[in-house]
Amino acid sequence: MSDTFQSAYQEEELRLRDTMEEIDRQYRRLVQIPVYTGHDFTEQVMEDTRELRRQRLKRALKEPYFGRLDFEEIGQPAPSALYVGKHGVDCEVELGQADAYPLVVDWRAPIASLFYSFSGGVDSVTFEAPEGAVEGHVHLKRNLVIRGQVLQRVVDTYNRSEGEGHVTDEFLVYRLGENKDNRLRDIVSTIQAEQDRIIRAPKNMALFIQGVAGSGKTTVALHRLAFLLYQYQEQIRAEKMMIFAPNRMFLDYISDVLPELGVGNIQQRTFPEWALEVTGLEHTVQLASPMEQIELWYGSLNNRPMLDNQASGRFKGSLAFKTYMDDQLTRMEREAVPVMDFSPWDGAVLSYDTISVWYHEEYRSYELAKRKERVVARIQRWIEMELKQERSKEQHKAKKKLSTPRMKAYMKKWAAFDALALYKTLFDPKRNVTQEAQTVIPAKLCKETSAYLKKNTVRNEDLAALLYLHIRLHGIPGDYRYDHIVIDEAQDFSPLQIAVLDGFARNHSFTILGDLSQGIHAYAGIHDWSEMRDLFELEATDYFALTRSYRSTMEIIHFANVVLERGVRTDMLAIPVFRSGQKVRIVSDPPEQQPDLLAQALAQFGSSGYNTIALLTRTAEEARALHARLSLHCSDRDIHLIDGNEQQYEGGISVLPIYLSKGLEFDAVLLMDADAAHYPSDPLDAKLLYVGCTRALHELWVLHDSAQPLSPLICTDDEETVVHGL
Repeated sequence: MSDTFQSAYQEEELRLRDTMEEIDRQYRRLVQIPVYTGHDFTEQVMEDTRELRRQRLKRALKEPYFGRLDFEEIGQPAPSALYVGKHGVDCEVELGQADAYPLVVDWRAPIASLFYSFSGGVDSVTFEAPEGAVEGHVHLKRNLVIRGQVLQRVVDTYNRSEGEGHVTDEFLVYRLGENKDNRLRDIVSTIQAEQDRIIRAPKNMALFIQGVAGSGKTTVALHRLAFLLYQYQEQIRAEKMMIFAPNRMFLDYISDVLPELGVGNIQQRTFPEWALEVTGLEHTVQLASPMEQIELWYGSLNNRPMLDNQASGRFKGSLAFKTYMDDQLTRMEREAVPVMDFSPWDGAVLSYDTISVWYHEEYRSYELAKRKERVVARIQRWIEMELKQERSKEQHKAKKKLSTPRMKAYMKKWAAFDALALYKTLFDPKRNVTQEAQTVIPAKLCKETSAYLKKNTVRNEDLAALLYLHIRLHGIPGDYRYDHIVIDEAQDFSPLQIAVLDGFARNHSFTILGDLSQGIHAYAGIHDWSEMRDLFELEATDYFALTRSYRSTMEIIHFANVVLERGVRTDMLAIPVFRSGQKVRIVSDPPEQQPDLLAQALAQFGSSGYNTIALLTRTAEEARALHARLSLHCSDRDIHLIDGNEQQYEGGISVLPIYLSKGLEFDAVLLMDADAAHYPSDPLDAKLLYVGCTRALHELWVLHDSAQPLSPLICTDDEETVVHGL
């Protein structure tokens, strides 16, 4: 250990001890203050503030900071050492002295942006403070690992005094080399400059992030939520933010990130469950399992439908379908009022013209169903006024009794403003449709959709349209207006979904992220980001491309890129960070040797200290069969089957189809049945195989039956791979 390093380590140990003592002192003082439980509003606010500080200090006690930045502001005599942590902590001072100064700077603070954006050099740098730009020089950037209140690692990634010209990646590579557990973790200590720019982008825009596999886009989006709550704390609230994720298991996988950042109460849902709630259909319809559509496209290797704009998911999620629904709503609006006068009893007449003026003119600003409600209330008031003119109690009673059934009969002639009922009529082959409608909805799609709608069953692909019809009929309740919406795996969303959700997001405030190269649900999602970006005005949107992959080793990324190049021919290839590991193994063995091969592989992975291992199959049926075989052959191991019904990701050893692994990552991956029959040279199959390859952090083994030809998507003549049997 060099003298310089020894001195730095001792300096940081001393600073850590002093910091811990101060944080502990503040925490103990706050804990000793009795919790206020009364009804005085001012005291309640003060108690809420104290509780927030208690929680922040309690979290800071575990790991007070992770970085140090020595910054010399121009005009100041010397640099100041700023310690950056997940939670800002002020050093309290005695009454009458100067204001409290930061003991730990919150990572979201303006000056902390230098810790992430500084790339080295002796030139001056600036950051944007509330009072304006601040200019100065960085003298030192130091990364620190503190666990259990113990300083474990000190890494100087830049030191001006030693003549270093740039920031090194040593600490990043060290953190990336750590093994995974069953939860996604925050990346506060290793946020990169390109990620930081996204995190700190303004809130009132639709931000699109195209990120290659392992670029940290999901984590960046979660950190962006934490930043927005810090930066715009007077304008937005956590409970008015929403995260849409692909499934409940994925939500469980990311569930620890926001609490680690000190952020709570952000809503996290899947789009289907949320849409059913908003429309009030959760107890009215049966939602078909998404596995039905996935298996339609990936379960059979020979009967895949044609992927074009007539595919059911692509069609129902298109703006063309939205235009068609608009036309039907316009027709419904035009024909809503029955062409007849209303007579509650003989001799009393409310003319069609009067009712029509109420509906089409006076209440025009309301949604269709709300207009109807107001017209009904207006007719009821008219009846009451007419009844007041009747002097005879007997006639009054008779007229009132007669008006009730006549009113019911009249209202039955009105259009039924019900989203599900209207949606069903769009696909009813027996209805008297126009030639235009017949050309808009493909006949096969119309017949298929009508069949399951008759059983009150809907698919995921129907929900955006149902939601659109519902809000056009009933409007958006205030409880469902959001300050910001995050959409993960957005390449699997449709343009219609984004168009509908824009009505729920204030000021077009979105973070929309995904990877077109992982668009394995292209039968329902988008093929290009312009399909979504064109929904917004140019000044209301921005686009970022994250091309560096921080997940997998160079060998794995290179192997996966070749799969994409061969099958998709895309230029959106990942650039790995400099982290080398084992070569990708292509293992060719007879099926009868597979159980022994897998047992040996699992044992080898276990001896390497890997916490998470995945065996990825093409289909759910193959996953279930493999899980059954492994459970018999490796009965001493706890092996989890993931087939689409899980609410949680358990970690350990998992068997699952590739399409359910998207968004997850594992220390090691065994990719099963990589033959030409399972993965032909087709864009969808290439994306599926790419997803499987890029789940691996440290090791990737590609297995196939020695009697079958290897997938043409895989290159064996490469220095990054090794081909053999065990």
